[in-house]
Amino acid sequence: MIDLATWNLSIPEGSPPTTIQTSQLVEGFQDQYFRADSGTVFFWAPVTGATTANAIYPRSELRETYSNGTQRNWLYSAADNKLAATLTVNQVPSTGKLVIGQIHAKDSTSPMVKLEYQYKTYSSTGNIVAKVRMRPDDESGQVITIATGIKLNQSFSYLIHLSPAGVLTINGAGYQWSSPISSTWSDKPLYFKAGVYVQDNTGYPTEGGTVTFSLLDIDHI
Repeated sequence: MIDLATWNLSIPEGSPPTTIQTSQLVEGFQDQYFRADSGTVFFWAPVTGATTANAIYPRSELRETYSNGTQRNWLYSAADNKLAATLTVNQVPSTGKLVIGQIHAKDSTSPMVKLEYQYKTYSSTGNIVAKVRMRPDDESGQVITIATGIKLNQSFSYLIHLSPAGVLTINGAGYQWSSPISSTWSDKPLYFKAGVYVQDNTGYPTEGGTVTFSLLDIDHI
């Protein structure tokens, strides 16, 4: 089973979009956008879904919390910070792009890390691509291809690890990339996110992103 006791959930419905609180997830919440059963967690986000403030794309996405439901934010120097996942991408929108994991910054519209699955129709496979801002004031960031050749419905794993020394390591489908980040991140509260954040907002209501996680785990050690 995936422990949902340290997450809340944003679903692409309502204005503003609805947040499902930690206690509701623990009690077994499910709907068309989110379902947790048989040891897996299923996410669906249509391209026509509602979007959160300052976002142009819909998401069905978990956000890190404490067990009492309050939002958890952390400084990277306080612990070894890890987000580990095993998942399959089942459906992609016409752009082929889904964000499947993030390190976000509190009170910022731009995350430190966005981990994307990018599907290529010509090869019928996808790449795992990390978009990383090395500094908080970095507008464009770096784009790093972590792994290639991952088919739809093929299980793969990733690990996003930010050490107390400020070294960011991303593992994906057996490949690894690592780099120190700027110390200017050191006073910025951060938090993990995971789920399906479609990088598309046009198309039919049946178009969107579907992802199924069989492992999803946060550690601050």
